[in-house]
Amino acid sequence: MSVWDDLVGQEPTVETLSRAVRDPSAMTHAWLFTGPPGSGRSTAARAFAAALQCPGGGCGTCRECRTALDGSHADVDVVATQGLSIKVELARELVQLAALRPSVGRYRVILVEDADRLTAYSDVPANALLKAIEEPTPRTVWMLCAPSLEDVIVTLRSRSRHVRLRTPPVEAVADLLVRRDGAAPELALYAARVAQSHIGLARRLARDEHARIRRHDVVRMATRILGVGDAVGAAADLVKIAEEESGETTAERDAAERARLLETLGADLAARTQPPHIRSQLATLEKDQKMRAKRSTRDMIDRCLTDLASVYRDALLRSLGSDVELINPDAAPAVGALARSMPPERLLTALDAIAEARDRIHANVSPLLALEAMALQLRLPRDLGIG
Repeated sequence: MSVWDDLVGQEPTVETLSRAVRDPSAMTHAWLFTGPPGSGRSTAARAFAAALQCPGGGCGTCRECRTALDGSHADVDVVATQGLSIKVELARELVQLAALRPSVGRYRVILVEDADRLTAYSDVPANALLKAIEEPTPRTVWMLCAPSLEDVIVTLRSRSRHVRLRTPPVEAVADLLVRRDGAAPELALYAARVAQSHIGLARRLARDEHARIRRHDVVRMATRILGVGDAVGAAADLVKIAEEESGETTAERDAAERARLLETLGADLAARTQPPHIRSQLATLEKDQKMRAKRSTRDMIDRCLTDLASVYRDALLRSLGSDVELINPDAAPAVGALARSMPPERLLTALDAIAEARDRIHANVSPLLALEAMALQLRLPRDLGIG
């Protein structure tokens, strides 16, 4: 057993990081982990943090490894923003934290899981971190995670050592689901394939029947957009699916956070109204929770669009006579219908429309408006005949 066990299909990355743990000359104070969604950027960074703290270089069983991996190590601080961007106040707190020496471990590790969100609205948070990375405190290590180099402000990426992760093989992800989560082999292989090797999504699909039903509904949507009314309805359905999925994942956590805050403030949980100072704290919490829900909904819409695009991708391959394996073999009738009804150039246009919708939503356009514009470009001939 080692800290690298859950980092599947990333042998070059494991070798690079293991060498840095063993050889001080290969170590640096700032690392930038990039790779496609689901490739394991955060997993790699956490494993690296654990290996740096471990006396054995990443045994996976000692106290240092266990606490670093689960986020409870005193000298490993993980930042995973719940909003659409990392606020400047948090960035400044991290700068202050980086100036402290390790308390119990070999290094003080600051892991920023969403370094791309430093530039969502302004360069100010990123610039607040720049000085700390330019002039590092001894034994402090920064680990930044982002989808690509282009998503990170130039001044940050130029001062970090780049580690690029790749999309892991479907079989490797399926093996992980069987080994770690106890999934049935056939279900694990299905989940890994339709998730396009996104480990987090594959795990959810393997464990949650509702998630599989949600994906099925999105995939079938490709053959049901025939007119303007269908397009508008499909856009509304996508938003509804995303909001319901997001609500299920955040409602319980929101309630627990509210109860914990009231308990911390010594408030009467049964009171109909709270004192002004408690209401102020609750209002701040509710604002943060709304921002988190907004981000969660947009992330879920993006996942739905990825699933939808996979159907047009399969149809394009089928239309061109390619023998490349389909992402959606369980939706072969729908894929075949799209391939017969739309020429390759029209399928490419559909894929471009989906990509444009994702870009617009990322740029803060109203999701419903972006999805309606997209769906109007996905309309099919009325005689398609697929139910």
